[in-house]
Amino acid sequence: MKDEFLDQFLSYLKNERAYSPKTIQAYQRDLEAARQFWQDNGGFPGWGRLAGRDFEIYLQDLASRGLARSTTSRKMSSLKSFYRFLTKRQLAAVDPTAGIVIRRGEKKLPQFFYPQEIKRVFDSLNDDRPLTIRNRAILSLFYATGMRVSELAALKFQQLDLDRQLILVHGKGGKDRWVLFSDEAKQDLERYLDQSRPLLLGRKEDGGQVFLSQRGDPLAVRTIQEVIRQIFAKAGAGTGAHPHELRHTFATQMLNNGADIRSVQELLGHASLSTTQIYTHVTMAHLKADYAKYFPRKGPK
Repeated sequence: MKDEFLDQFLSYLKNERAYSPKTIQAYQRDLEAARQFWQDNGGFPGWGRLAGRDFEIYLQDLASRGLARSTTSRKMSSLKSFYRFLTKRQLAAVDPTAGIVIRRGEKKLPQFFYPQEIKRVFDSLNDDRPLTIRNRAILSLFYATGMRVSELAALKFQQLDLDRQLILVHGKGGKDRWVLFSDEAKQDLERYLDQSRPLLLGRKEDGGQVFLSQRGDPLAVRTIQEVIRQIFAKAGAGTGAHPHELRHTFATQMLNNGADIRSVQELLGHASLSTTQIYTHVTMAHLKADYAKYFPRKGPK
């Protein structure tokens, strides 16, 4: 279905806001799903002719499907952003989403690993097989840098500065940042690059991607997620581990050890300090747990 308004909005996200292809695709899916709902339920009159009641009915349908509140909130956020664009460009006279408010659920505290759990996983990666060496290097970089899984999957040689132990990360929204990595991570990475990667690459043409699959192809995000899940499960440190929990672990340990929150914000590539502040709640929860465990409840004798 040709949709001129939607096409203009997606072009705006790409060319003026410099959003990543994945983010643009997410907006497109949300908007096309809403349009299809109205098309299937009485016909779609056009974006400029929808009323607030149409959105209320759409939200009722989302609720009846048992979607998570965060999913419903995201879909509505996509529609609100779309209508802000339409009204600002005078493509729509009014914003029918203006009166729609969705209460966000309480944010869950990020899940993270304790140092002893991380040590157990590192200790389990102790053989000389190429994939083990690669997996240890992946784990080291996640743990030492707090990189997103998409950032690590896209990592290329020209982004690495091994001498200064720096990585130029191409982050969300086309924003670059520098992250540092530890001596241990450097050692694991150099071992992978020297011993393992040439064996994995074989005779394939080298495209410069740092991490490769068993067949010598660039590692996909889902493959890296599965690698992390498997090595944590094998080490007995959790059956549903995810790379993002290593990002949470990095941030939590930095703050627990006295790092400035703005430094952590910069290293994580958060656009807003409020996003980073969730980790202060994690550290506070940890402190409260220790307080409850070690403070004498009966008071002085």
